[in-house]
Amino acid sequence: MAKRKLFPAFYNLYLDGRMPKQFKIIALGRAESNNELFRDYVKTNLLEFSRNKIASDEAYQQFALHIEHFQYNIDSEESYNDLKLELDRTDAIFGERANRLFYLSIAPSFISTISNNINKFSLAANPDQDRIIVEKPFGYNKVSAIELNQLLAKTFEEKQIYRIDHYLGKETVQNILAFRFSNIMFEPLWNNKFIDSVQITVAEEVGVEERGGFYEDTGALKDMIQNHLLQILTMIAMEAPTSLNADEIRDRKADVLKSIRRITPQEVDHYTVRGQYDTGFIKEKPVQGYHTEKGVAADSVTETFVAMKFYLDNARWQNVPFYVRTGKRLQEKQSSIVIQFKEVPHSTFSLGKDALAPNRLIINIQPAMDIRLQFMTKKPGLSLSLKPAEMVFDYFACSTQSPEAYETLLLDALLGDPTLFMRSDQVEEAWDVVTTIQETWEKDKSLVLHKYDAGSWGPEAANELLARQGHTWISNTHTDLKEKLTQW
Repeated sequence: MAKRKLFPAFYNLYLDGRMPKQFKIIALGRAESNNELFRDYVKTNLLEFSRNKIASDEAYQQFALHIEHFQYNIDSEESYNDLKLELDRTDAIFGERANRLFYLSIAPSFISTISNNINKFSLAANPDQDRIIVEKPFGYNKVSAIELNQLLAKTFEEKQIYRIDHYLGKETVQNILAFRFSNIMFEPLWNNKFIDSVQITVAEEVGVEERGGFYEDTGALKDMIQNHLLQILTMIAMEAPTSLNADEIRDRKADVLKSIRRITPQEVDHYTVRGQYDTGFIKEKPVQGYHTEKGVAADSVTETFVAMKFYLDNARWQNVPFYVRTGKRLQEKQSSIVIQFKEVPHSTFSLGKDALAPNRLIINIQPAMDIRLQFMTKKPGLSLSLKPAEMVFDYFACSTQSPEAYETLLLDALLGDPTLFMRSDQVEEAWDVVTTIQETWEKDKSLVLHKYDAGSWGPEAANELLARQGHTWISNTHTDLKEKLTQW
């Protein structure tokens, strides 16, 4: 996390003039090192992972002077006392008491020790200046999430706690709010009178790689659905906030989570599909199945794919299905949202065997970053016949240097803006949405775990989930219409 995301984010913020004049990044590590060696380590990783590469050694050194390595043991009270002395020395050098931002990218089981010692040694005693970022997973289930919230509340006020979900820092996800609430042409259509269904896909080509042991205790439901996909769903489904105030926006998101219809144990098999990747081919190269990945049990029933259907019980979205799916070793990397509008009540055009292609609004989050509006138009020529067309807003056409999600989120945390971070009630409601599903999969051994070939779009059962209501998954969202135009 530090080498791939955090240091590149701080470096890019520094180059963009977004970091304060005085700042220090204290890198806590168990291993012995020194500032020179650690700064060289950071430099090596910036060359590989930063969107802005290092122009010269001299330019990098100006940034590197702000980095210090600090040998630290999570379980040692002496380490926390030494850290307090280091922070006090930093304040003396700065000539003022500095803001403090603690970043925890660790297993939830370690948070208790760290939080208690931060409290014991008064490392974050100023609620207006001190903050803590906590990476996912935030707990293992609803009970543990509540316990974790209560634990952090003993040391920090809620306004100090920043529960991070990096998907909310992505440009295209943030733009959903601007797109919806600043354009009158869309908001009047954003309801069950005009929208037929919503799809949210987060697909990955990669498998579990070296994280098999971690993934065995997690699975796709907890790793992706409970946080990333539900947070995207709240952005799509929320009511208009009265202002951009952080709590106002987070109130509206919490309302969405509360309105999601809870799935009973008897309904789990009807509303959900879980799968596990088998051997197959990714970009024509053979890859192994999940069972033979390092750290994975030979008889594992951990899901690497989830598809499910949600309903929101409120006036805006009643009876509109929200389909979500995520998986590893799928055909291509893709994160997208598809808003499919209803058919016209009566078509003036006689199309013979062809049907009108539905109007769709597609928001591609990654790797493509664009917004596509698909509609019908007349074919050029003498006859009055139709074909699909689309208008595209492409982020890459506007800028080749879009900030990374962690740059946005770290800057917001430094500035004390919690808008894009999850509040305690949001986390608990999100866990509540998936709790019954999680428990049923663990207890009911009769439920099928569907196998799917690596390089496919998942098990056939996921297609059947949508086919029951006449829907199909929209895959390859950035090339889908080009294929349709060839057919037409």
